[in-house]
Amino acid sequence: MKYFSKVMFSSIAGFSMLAVSALAQAEDGVELARKNSCLACHSIDNKIVGPAYKEIANKYKGADEAMIQQLRDKVKNGGSGTWGNIPMPPNATVSDENINILVSWVLSLAD
Repeated sequence: MKYFSKVMFSSIAGFSMLAVSALAQAEDGVELARKNSCLACHSIDNKIVGPAYKEIANKYKGADEAMIQQLRDKVKNGGSGTWGNIPMPPNATVSDENINILVSWVLSLAD
């Protein structure tokens, strides 16, 4: 019984840490999006100027690392054509680390 209790406690603690980590990632992603003015053109659920984050997440759902790197590059360097003719401005002053956090957060929104 003691072994079972230890295993259950360890499992619950592990799942709790994952939940806290996911929540922290979401908070970091939203905060970075606000701080870098991403929300001027994007929202989670609705197209504004650029596509909704959920639309992006669903398009890239199951994407391999090369496709995800292309998305990171698009965030960093800007560009057009993927979502229409309105170009996404470059975000050259955003660190690669913060772009990784933003992209990971956006991709976590997939249905």
